[in-house]
Amino acid sequence: MKLSMNGELAEAYRSASQRARVVTEAWGEKNLYCPNCSSPTLSRLRNNTKASDYCCPSCDLWYQLKAQKSHIGDRINDGAYAAMINSIQSDTTPNFFFMQYDLTDWRVRNLLLIPSFAFPISAIIKRNPLAATARRAGWIGCNIALSRIPVDARIAVVRESTVIPASEVRANYRRVKPLEELKVKERGWTLDVLNAVRRLGKAQFTTSETYAFVRELEELHPDNRHVKDKIRQQLQVLRDRGFLRQVERGTWVLT
Repeated sequence: MKLSMNGELAEAYRSASQRARVVTEAWGEKNLYCPNCSSPTLSRLRNNTKASDYCCPSCDLWYQLKAQKSHIGDRINDGAYAAMINSIQSDTTPNFFFMQYDLTDWRVRNLLLIPSFAFPISAIIKRNPLAATARRAGWIGCNIALSRIPVDARIAVVRESTVIPASEVRANYRRVKPLEELKVKERGWTLDVLNAVRRLGKAQFTTSETYAFVRELEELHPDNRHVKDKIRQQLQVLRDRGFLRQVERGTWVLT
């Protein structure tokens, strides 16, 4: 993977957003690879393909690239709120690459991969509708809150201008792939509980310690009135999929 981009492609455009899109998408076509299989390249999709920019020619997984010159913080600006929620609920969300590039020399500085199955609805933050005077008055967009996605699924591909080996990226992807087996509605709970467990900041913890997140999980899942029961259930789900090991009743270790 080369980090330099062809900035000359931007010379034919005036709009800053067009310049960035043309340069970064061309870079992706030459440098991105599939973390799900051994394909060393991704095929570029036609312009305006809904919600995706690339497709794996071997396993057919779809990918979207979002690039920005600013640091990748907690909130990533995304598209329409309703469309993103629908894509999660219908299990049609693409895999996302989030890129930070250096505009002075057109180089990739950071690149983060979020698998398609790692987006809980809790990570999609509704924005205020556009003002009545706006061209798309009333349109409601959204932000993606990376902090609400478990750190396991925030997979570094490039970190501070250092390319992570593809073998390591693929291993990290395979580790979280068992989450894909879960039904969409259940997966949201599993992701939220895994994120809570990670936020404890401990390699070993007890079930009772996870109850510190009961109120937060109640707010995220208002239709469930038995949150402690659900937490215990999800700890078992995470155990069965290799994220946790139970050392004794009520005591768990992150694997």
